[in-house]
Amino acid sequence: MNEVKEKCGVFGVYGHGLDVSRLAFYGLFALQHRGQESSGIAAADGEIIRCYKNNGLVTHVYSEEHIRELSGHLAIGHNRYSTSAGSGLLHAQPVIVGEHFLALAHNGNLPSVAALQSFLAARNIITAGRNDSELMADAIYWYMQQGDSLPAATEKAFPLFTGAFCLLVMTKDTLVAVRDECGIRPFSLGKLPVAGGEGYVFASETCAFRTLGAEFVRDINPGEMVVLDNAGLRSVQIVPPRPKLDIFEFVYFARPDSHLNGQSVYEVRHRCGERLAEEYRPEVDLIVPVPETAIPVAAGYARAAGVPFEMALVKNRYIHRTFIQPDQRSRDLGVKLKLTPLPEVLKGKRVILIDDSIVRGTTSRQIVKMLFEAGAVEVHFLVSSPPVRFPDFYGIDTPRQQDLIASHMKVREIQDYLGATSLYYLSLAGLLAATGLPAETLNTSCFTGQYPLDLKERTKEFVAEPAGAATTMSQPALSI
Repeated sequence: MNEVKEKCGVFGVYGHGLDVSRLAFYGLFALQHRGQESSGIAAADGEIIRCYKNNGLVTHVYSEEHIRELSGHLAIGHNRYSTSAGSGLLHAQPVIVGEHFLALAHNGNLPSVAALQSFLAARNIITAGRNDSELMADAIYWYMQQGDSLPAATEKAFPLFTGAFCLLVMTKDTLVAVRDECGIRPFSLGKLPVAGGEGYVFASETCAFRTLGAEFVRDINPGEMVVLDNAGLRSVQIVPPRPKLDIFEFVYFARPDSHLNGQSVYEVRHRCGERLAEEYRPEVDLIVPVPETAIPVAAGYARAAGVPFEMALVKNRYIHRTFIQPDQRSRDLGVKLKLTPLPEVLKGKRVILIDDSIVRGTTSRQIVKMLFEAGAVEVHFLVSSPPVRFPDFYGIDTPRQQDLIASHMKVREIQDYLGATSLYYLSLAGLLAATGLPAETLNTSCFTGQYPLDLKERTKEFVAEPAGAATTMSQPALSI
């Protein structure tokens, strides 16, 4: 599934004696999957904030000189995929305000910025052209100009933030990490040994801790602010937690070696495969995943069903975002630039093809066609999540609802569009069970249309019960 785009990734580090900018570089490298448009690091030494950011991947943006110049004992970093305002260097993060007085990095999205705009406009602060992250930084900075400390200013500005956010905010000597009341995006705290004390790291995913040899401490609680300064570490619960982690993190976004709310992402995906095998098991010869996310799903299905697992789709792992516009021939090649089927494995075989989701359906259709062209005689398309019928407003770049194939086609119609022998979606009950978490602690809005945080004026952008929509309720095992 290549039709839903990543959110952003944030990383922070605090500790005297640590090479904070280098640690931030490696942390962002581990979080590259969460955003590939731009990357930036801000570091401070108690006297000044220095920042460098540019378009491109982490390994392309920074040089050794950049890392050495970003000296200090605290730093925050950001990988961006734009979900608010525009892309490009103008909106790259960390956001810097007040002549390098404050830096902010944000993972998530505020579907409504009306409260922020009203607050800032009443104080004669320009809001035109500012995205949600920049407006949040402006509000915190305004409170600090009135004499508040960074923690106090962040706490006062918190009620203005309407949506999903994991924030890292720093001044020259203080770092705060804060998460929205539902904890929709993941956010964790880790610890690093440092001479004479302890260093701390924050990351969008725990996979970044392993890269650095950091010890996982705990998740940042929904509605919590963690403060680090010369007085040490302390925590403030700004609002009562109302946990609603986005279930799509398990389905697609998080790296398989991360843990979310205590659950291994790899094991959850593996259990999704086992659940699929319980719900739908056609007679086939091979199980084939669409790389990468569906690999543990396919492994779980193959083990449960006792059917051979084959990597019969080879992914070109060196394809990333580019700022070079493709020619028409490249556009026509489409998914063939990224995936290549193996005819020697597929010829004459009945195949289960497993993917994590279907969004527009165009990529899935191409993959099914490629497998048949490579010699498969049957292609049963199995999906490790329910139909995506509703757009996301919390930091995932999904298409408009009318562009989501499951919002206007029934399962049989989608099957016909894909050209698959059969089509089956994992039930919502099966997905929820696979997470190992209480259903009430998860956000399932892309499947159900039930949004845990008020969308305010954005509610007009979707229909609660789209006509002709796909559903997994009492879903039959379809075949032709």
